[in-house]
Amino acid sequence: MIIDSKQYNGPCSCGRSHQMATRLAVIEPGCLADFDRYLSEAGLTGKRAAIYDENTYHAKNLRRPAASQEIVLSPENLHANETATAEVLSRLDTDVEVLVAVGSGTIHDITRYCANDRGLPFVACPTAASVDGFCSTVSAMTWGGFKKTLPGVAPILVLADIDVIKEAPLALALSGVGDVLGKYTALADWKIAHALTGEFLCPEIEALTRKAVEEVYACCRQIGSKDPAAFQRLTCGLLLSGLAMQMMGNSRPASGAEHHISHIIEMEPESLGVHSSALHGEKVGVGTALASGVYHDLAKLESIAPFVKEYPPVTEAIIREAYGDRLYDSIAQENQNDCMGNVTPALLAEHWGEIREIIAQIPTRDELEALYREIGAKTTLEDIQVDPALLPKLLDYSPLVRNRMTLMRIRRMICI
Repeated sequence: MIIDSKQYNGPCSCGRSHQMATRLAVIEPGCLADFDRYLSEAGLTGKRAAIYDENTYHAKNLRRPAASQEIVLSPENLHANETATAEVLSRLDTDVEVLVAVGSGTIHDITRYCANDRGLPFVACPTAASVDGFCSTVSAMTWGGFKKTLPGVAPILVLADIDVIKEAPLALALSGVGDVLGKYTALADWKIAHALTGEFLCPEIEALTRKAVEEVYACCRQIGSKDPAAFQRLTCGLLLSGLAMQMMGNSRPASGAEHHISHIIEMEPESLGVHSSALHGEKVGVGTALASGVYHDLAKLESIAPFVKEYPPVTEAIIREAYGDRLYDSIAQENQNDCMGNVTPALLAEHWGEIREIIAQIPTRDELEALYREIGAKTTLEDIQVDPALLPKLLDYSPLVRNRMTLMRIRRMICI
């Protein structure tokens, strides 16, 4: 299976012209055996440095790409943060011309950040179908304890060797499933924002992201049996989601309320007292089910008018209560020029029927949780080491992670 970006580049029905840096994504068993040929076809020449962690360096069936320099990081407490990027940049030979990321999401975010810092192209070689960010243009980092996106570069080429990916721990693939199924609520949030304020929405990008979700929903029950075709479809879905973000220029098609729930847990604000060792996609999967439950409960209201108030501003007191002093500056800066500034009670009431129709396209919480249990995925807050009693705070505080319109943020206007 090959994804050629030429079919997505150029003028679009939305009125914009989309351009992707990723030229080719190859999703096939054994494709790493042809690493040199694919690099040559992509026009990538010069000295290479390959970046791994110790686990991915020894991954089963891995044909390590030929590289003049190999940087192998310790997997212990490895995160995409200022510590890991500083280590890679300090060890990187000054005459390297191409970076190669060999690993899962963390290694790719570290590599794309370093590629941007050095002004170098990079090649993505996923070793697990764990996240949808392999083709991202930004680095998802934890910087100074704050979950944020920092400048990065998209890979010129992706070589996803299914012989390697299907042998990764099952939890990694289930994390990838959770990350992609999160697009159900992310797309709903995007469409709701478009309905309320006319926020830009490209139907081609929306359709590409929805195709990614449908691919993963259709194959996820076969993941546990290590069916190569299922892993190929899962990996394709993950890459399509990343390519949709490239076309958009940001994460809007792929990240909404469900990701904000994951992010607040990852940031560990003092008000929550949480620490979760769950994978990102596992937290996103649980967050998707939680957001779906809230959204479908709201959709039971035929009219929202009796329950709507003016949008309450995000004050210093609210931010300090939710995030504490350690994260205050970052959250306060993020929430400047609030995206909800033009949403009035009348506007929300006027579009409520349309919003209910959008919500109806999301699988219910019960449907999602039943699917998670069937495939062996993390399902509840307890499964990701979070006290269920914290649910009200998670729902109230998580929208402040990102100044992005979601129904969870709009919910601050609704009193029921």
